[in-house]
Amino acid sequence: MHQLSTDWHRADLSPADRALCAFAEKLTQRPQDSTAEDIDQLRQHGFDDRGIHDAVQIIGFFNYINRVAEALGVEPESFIRPWEKSAVAPD
Repeated sequence: MHQLSTDWHRADLSPADRALCAFAEKLTQRPQDSTAEDIDQLRQHGFDDRGIHDAVQIIGFFNYINRVAEALGVEPESFIRPWEKSAVAPD
């Protein structure tokens, strides 16, 4: 899980999860480059229309809320540990 939170490219993922992460990355970083082929790629990995729709909604929501928080200078809650630390077992 720790590897997934720091670099999904090197994480041990199923082909379907890898395709979903690649789609999420593209939709996040280069949404203007998204094409029907991206959706077809997800379908080839077993995602149906509902799964694709749900993924797009979740990816879009997190992109939206992160941009709002960044723009307003929202500080993380003090009780939430950074991903890097939450993957490590407490002492």
